[in-house]
Amino acid sequence: MTDRRNFLKSASFLMAGGLLAGKTGQATASTLMKTRLAADKKIGLQIYSLGRELYEDVPGGMKKLKAMGYSTLELAGYRDGKINNIAMSDFKKMADDAGLKIISTHVNPPIREYTASNKGEIAEFWKKAADDHAKIGVTYLIQPGQPSTRNVEELAIVGEVFNEAGKIAKAAGLSFGYHNHDMEFSRVVPGGTEMLFGRRGFGREQPKGLEIVYDGLVKRTDPSLVFFEMDVYWTVMGQQDPVEYMKKYPNRIRLLHIKDRMVLGESGMMNFENIFKQAYANGIKDYFVELEGINSGTQFEGVKGCADYLLKASFVK
Repeated sequence: MTDRRNFLKSASFLMAGGLLAGKTGQATASTLMKTRLAADKKIGLQIYSLGRELYEDVPGGMKKLKAMGYSTLELAGYRDGKINNIAMSDFKKMADDAGLKIISTHVNPPIREYTASNKGEIAEFWKKAADDHAKIGVTYLIQPGQPSTRNVEELAIVGEVFNEAGKIAKAAGLSFGYHNHDMEFSRVVPGGTEMLFGRRGFGREQPKGLEIVYDGLVKRTDPSLVFFEMDVYWTVMGQQDPVEYMKKYPNRIRLLHIKDRMVLGESGMMNFENIFKQAYANGIKDYFVELEGINSGTQFEGVKGCADYLLKASFVK
């Protein structure tokens, strides 16, 4: 089985749409040009990127993000009408005061295995979550956690639950979406007991009914009720090309997480130029930077490095 390290070293794939060997050259921008670009570009941030640092001083942190060039936010940490123990209305005011607009949120139901018997419980959770977020003007209600999808049958139940969540969100004036990691690019079969990766367990012939989880979720959800937020980095970690997936599902993938191994552009493995080119071709208007780790410094410094990269990038509008 090809492991991820060898996969990423593959010369043919490294030159494909979603990857590029080596860093994209960037011209040094003047302070004046950077200010102009900051005003022109609409850059979003998933607040998970800041971890606990944000909560040391939320109003001050919001102002720092605005000064860096961010304009929109995607929330994380929702629970019972609060964002990390801050009332959602208060959190929104802090963002508004800094000139930032909250347009998206990540929310997970407290149940991972979906069954016919707990679909009603999950629906009740989404009703409250949708209502809470509608009150602060959020547009996108997104589930970032993968439910149990060990076989085709579980995929079918997840599709049903997502469609119901989509109906609930739509009734509240929101759009329901799903965010991927790398596991969604594993494969499942009818009656299976686990997700399959690479060629493991296939033998000489692929099992009948084999499906990639991501594609199975797209297939089993109503386009008018469920959209997808593609995390481009995790798509690559799943040994797939985000550009090809955007071409494959131009009407289903409506948001992006722009992400690298750490600070954007530092790994040299992500071809953000081609990713943005395809996103614009598809009419994708909103995306969010997500940063999980840094080599040194603070999360705020890492988030600033990501903003600086996008502000300088000629391919980012």
